[in-house]
Amino acid sequence: MISRVLSLEESQVRLILEQTLREFASRHRNISRIFLKHFERIQSVLVEMDIIPHDLSDHRIMLIGSYCTMEYSIESAAIFNPSIVRDLDQSHLEEGEMRVILSFRATGEGHISSIVFRRAIIDKNNDLHVMKSGDQIDLAEVTHKRLYDKKKYIKKLTEMNIPEKYSDKIMSELPDNFEYYALTTAVTDVLNDHTISMERRIALQEMTWLVDSFYDVRFHLDSDLTERVLFPISSSESKGIEDARFVNFTEDDGTEKIYATYTAYNGHKILPKLLSTEDFYIFRVMPLHGKGALNKNMALFPKKISGKYAMMARIDGVNNYIMFSDQSTLWNDPILIQEPKFPWEYTQIGNCGSPLYTKEGWLVITHGVGPMRRYSIGASLLDLDDPTKEIGRLKEPLLAPLEEERDGYVPNVVYSCGAIIHNENLILPYAVSDSSSTYAVIALDDLFGALKR
Repeated sequence: MISRVLSLEESQVRLILEQTLREFASRHRNISRIFLKHFERIQSVLVEMDIIPHDLSDHRIMLIGSYCTMEYSIESAAIFNPSIVRDLDQSHLEEGEMRVILSFRATGEGHISSIVFRRAIIDKNNDLHVMKSGDQIDLAEVTHKRLYDKKKYIKKLTEMNIPEKYSDKIMSELPDNFEYYALTTAVTDVLNDHTISMERRIALQEMTWLVDSFYDVRFHLDSDLTERVLFPISSSESKGIEDARFVNFTEDDGTEKIYATYTAYNGHKILPKLLSTEDFYIFRVMPLHGKGALNKNMALFPKKISGKYAMMARIDGVNNYIMFSDQSTLWNDPILIQEPKFPWEYTQIGNCGSPLYTKEGWLVITHGVGPMRRYSIGASLLDLDDPTKEIGRLKEPLLAPLEEERDGYVPNVVYSCGAIIHNENLILPYAVSDSSSTYAVIALDDLFGALKR
């Protein structure tokens, strides 16, 4: 392909590039910068071809970059599994209104999931007014963590069941605090040996995607919230970022930040991860550690309990657990608190987002899977001081798929990744068979009455 572009006359290059820019420039933010970036990615190919980039015109460089570029529709297959948090900016609102930020799992071609956002206002009548979306996607700047603690890294390798015989030699040659490129270079040197076994190759690749899992994402200040997409960046999430559960977290000193737990998937293994942000411009991403940092369905409580972070989890794929920790990224000693109890949840029970603080107790929106893998949404109440104690639980689903909600990308499913409380009502956004999303409003007094009955 490069050779064909090089064979063109300069006048042809200019014409084809002009046609391409005319058709696509209005659809993207600074598309010429994208073309240049994609050209930079094929430097190794140019070296093999004995091509010196400085000898090429800017137009030819951009044209080659355009041939290395394709559009990707973030939400073409599905937009689902919503989560909702209170926007940190609550200025200039009418009485009874709340500004909120909704996140969704968006799925495009190849079943690759990313996180997208919408801004909205809930009015005094609990009507949700979603703001207009931007037309373009902002390309974020990504930076990796510089230094890694070798002991913690080796411990996580053990949790991931990566055999020591494949990692020992590389790790023994690294210092106690090693740099990102020191490890990736060492692993690449071994991977270049084509005689190594497939089992060892996979283990080494997993070592790389673990270190790739620590990074910061920074969006441009002139981007709209709806234009900021958390797309899979590290190899640990190359097949998708799944089911982010966002929560407004209040620190001990009263300050607030936004956390989210999500599942990274690389096609072979999943890795629970945590991201944090204070402005939705800069996101810090890191993997979760510990014997309890397993499987999907982890949800952080909105504040510490008795001086410790608390996390809901479903480490065995069937039951609900709770964990406590001094660190937001280290989770051990899971405590079983809920098992499937009713027919609509016999297959498994899990959370539908972070627990909500109420004067009656911790309100946990749950999901249950029943016959034909039909997903329904339920609710439970946990003791405020000791959330290992369940003090209420709905016998019947709070929400089940209506007949018109049963068909979609994944049929017979209603599912949520987080709710909020507004004007003494539960505002519960949920996915409709993984093809679209809507929301329900439930009066808290009615809900608590049913939970205590």
